[in-house]
Amino acid sequence: MTDITLLDGSIGQELVKRTQDRRTPLWSTQVMIDHPELVGAVHADYFKVGATVATTNTYAVMADRLDRVNLVDMIPQLLDTALGAVTTARDAHGSGRIAGSLGPIGASYRPDIVVSTAQSGAMYHPTIKRLDAGVDLWLIETASSLNHAQTALAAVKEVTDKPVWLAVSVDDFDGTKLRSGEPVQTIVDLILALPETARPAAVLINCSRPEVVQAGLDILANAGLPFGAYANGFTHISEGFLTEAPTVDALQHRVDLTPEIYADMAMGWVDQGATIVGGCCEVGPDHILELAHRLKAQGHTLV
Repeated sequence: MTDITLLDGSIGQELVKRTQDRRTPLWSTQVMIDHPELVGAVHADYFKVGATVATTNTYAVMADRLDRVNLVDMIPQLLDTALGAVTTARDAHGSGRIAGSLGPIGASYRPDIVVSTAQSGAMYHPTIKRLDAGVDLWLIETASSLNHAQTALAAVKEVTDKPVWLAVSVDDFDGTKLRSGEPVQTIVDLILALPETARPAAVLINCSRPEVVQAGLDILANAGLPFGAYANGFTHISEGFLTEAPTVDALQHRVDLTPEIYADMAMGWVDQGATIVGGCCEVGPDHILELAHRLKAQGHTLV
């Protein structure tokens, strides 16, 4: 059949769920400060159930977030902790790749925040330079507008020769549109207009409702790149979360998205031609276990 890359599921939200601590705007970064041992445990659990790629807990290790609480000086230590945890888990498992996570500048799901390539570089370059030797690829996550995708991709490509995957987030109820309202087709147009050396190595949809992914993938498939998706398990992105320094308490997780239901949808993406699948927020190890079983049962090889 087909070689399929099986990503892990939620890292940040899974870490938050494994503690009873008060939620903070630092999200999983606070968990990594207070309970660093949990990071490796989460990675190990995903490898155990079949994931072939582990994503670093660096999505929110960003100067703009940490500056609010005077913890910018901790960034090198936090990056080292994140890489050390995922490397130890991968080595103990004996196989697998490491994806370096690069979260959006400013906040998630905020296409109204416009950034330049220079601003993206200032935010991403220190992280890439510190971790590049330890990761197999870089994953730009939750790009909610053409501006986010374009500037992040340009900035990351300036300083690494590792493969770069671009993941965009789409409208909660219309997968043909980015969260900005711009057509997903604009991402395809961007990729096709770039020189081959400047293009991402794969393009994905992430942190979006799984029901809308199919429509977006139909469009992204035209970019001529490996493509796929890793959706979330939130009911929707609430207005309460689109504020300054929100906490995850503003988001509601779905109780209907069982591992079986999620796997049904993800297998549909594979039928569309997706070769990279996994999960995002609220999609945990049980979901990835079920998806691994389904993929293998259909004769696919997990790579």
